[in-house]
Amino acid sequence: MVDANGRGRMPTAAHRPPTLTGRASSQTSSVLLDWIFNPRYTFGHELPLPRRPRLIMASGHIAQCLGGILARRAGATVAVSGDLRLNGAQLVDGVRSLAAGLLERGVRPGDVVAVVGFNSIEYMELLLAIPYIGAVVAPLNYRWSFEEAVQALELVRPSAFIFDGAYSSWALRLMESQIFSSICLYVTIGNPVNTSQGANFVSVDRVKRTCRGTTEMEPVSRDVALICFTSGTTGQPKGVAISHTSLIIQSLAKIAVVGYGEDDVYLHTAPLCHIGGISSCLAILMAGGCHVLIPKFDAKSAIKAIQEHKVTCFITVPTIMADLMSYSRKDKISGCGSVTKILNGGGGLSDELINGASHLFFNAAIFSAYGMTEACSSLTFMPINKPELQETKNQLSNQSEGVCVGKPSPHVEIRIDRDESNSSSSLMGKILTRGLHTMVGYWGNNTVDTSESVRNGWLDTGDTGWIDRTGKLWLMGRQKGRIKSGGENVYPEEVELVLSQHPGVAKAVVFGVPDSRLGEKIVACVSIRDDWRWVDATAEHQGEGKEVSAHILQEYCRIKNLSRFKVPRLYYHWSRPFPVTTTGKIKREELKANVLACMQPHSSL
Repeated sequence: MVDANGRGRMPTAAHRPPTLTGRASSQTSSVLLDWIFNPRYTFGHELPLPRRPRLIMASGHIAQCLGGILARRAGATVAVSGDLRLNGAQLVDGVRSLAAGLLERGVRPGDVVAVVGFNSIEYMELLLAIPYIGAVVAPLNYRWSFEEAVQALELVRPSAFIFDGAYSSWALRLMESQIFSSICLYVTIGNPVNTSQGANFVSVDRVKRTCRGTTEMEPVSRDVALICFTSGTTGQPKGVAISHTSLIIQSLAKIAVVGYGEDDVYLHTAPLCHIGGISSCLAILMAGGCHVLIPKFDAKSAIKAIQEHKVTCFITVPTIMADLMSYSRKDKISGCGSVTKILNGGGGLSDELINGASHLFFNAAIFSAYGMTEACSSLTFMPINKPELQETKNQLSNQSEGVCVGKPSPHVEIRIDRDESNSSSSLMGKILTRGLHTMVGYWGNNTVDTSESVRNGWLDTGDTGWIDRTGKLWLMGRQKGRIKSGGENVYPEEVELVLSQHPGVAKAVVFGVPDSRLGEKIVACVSIRDDWRWVDATAEHQGEGKEVSAHILQEYCRIKNLSRFKVPRLYYHWSRPFPVTTTGKIKREELKANVLACMQPHSSL
């Protein structure tokens, strides 16, 4: 939430524990700990204030996890990357030395420091060291082009640019063009690939070495710790300003719900430039676990790391899980018994992936999370491979009204803002959330703007859904992607869920195209599995049993009880990779333009 000046604030009096007033008090952190860990409280409900706080913290700062690491894990290994291993004392010393070095070289509280690179121990240290001195860390997506990175840099106007050696060309272009006069410091993670102007760069190691003995300073508290860029499906990225408090309570929620502890060995499968990777990294830091870092995900490296380091937990998105399943089948890997916790985000896992993951990681509890960058990662959690959840799974299989994404974590409040212009019997509406987890605002040109997405303290997630009588949230889809056909609302994700259950469909993307009678006509663009055959309207069915056609898919939707007005009228066979953003989201508008340009009249039913 934000106040009129764009600063983070507590919920309004009607929706917060009675003794918390105004901005966060010195007892806020202790209250949050009680909310999450007190077993008297019910998961996903509004919680009362405990009579006596268990722990008092003067102020919230993500670098406060260093004290716990030093106390509990000083001599134990807490970070592994290739041949490099650090114990707790070495990691803490590295963060503090790096923070002092950046301060000595001119980085000041309130400055923005941009970082681009692959996952590494140094990157993880930077996520703590930059906020340690009151500066704001702004991770750039390493998959971006230079031009996309410049768009993000224009928003934040950094005073320092820290880059992996593979991105030396970016630093050189920035220096030569002088696009950003605000950048006064260039720091390399490792050695630059191009050393022709190496004298203008300083390495992270050198920054650390030149400041030993000056690392006893306390962390500097500021409202904003992190600027995390949203990928979006169209347009320029937005810089989401996230507070220390949001990051702390998100970490505590993951510790409580997923069960992270100091005995865990966490594999960084997600990039540290995304909110999912960052929030899970901080959760493990606060839990005191061990980090295993690979530069970027590939299935071979991940499986090798799991086996070599006895990894107990990692996070996935459906594409990561699919790659792990494919590689394990190819290399005939029977199982990875060390893994006990898997957290999936970025979209639901299919039944096929859940079954495959349950066999490969046979000791693992698998959780699914729904969230967004503006809410500092996860809003709801749901265990998806436990016997007691069979009822939910059956609902999911037979329910045409969206995808179940579980219940809110303890610190999250969710409500549905119904559109009164629609049917009064409908439970669907905009998904709104409120709490300390929400962003401070959107960052632009060194200021934080109050977002239009936040009204009266409620953040509009941009998604549509409904809440059932047990308190579970069901997700329909994005508000912007909604199709209006014949006066009825149709959510592409709902139709895609049904189509993707057909055994011959590998992926389905649904959108609307203009229609003079219906307003919009529903189009399904599908890719099929390798051993299946697409039969268009002009071809003859061979009756071999492994055929997919527009008619077959239409009948399949009806068998699955999809409402008649939601069944696609047009089908298109897509044989190339779908266009996606750097975070794997489908570029619907680009796909729609391509399909409209290629679609033939005979594909209509």
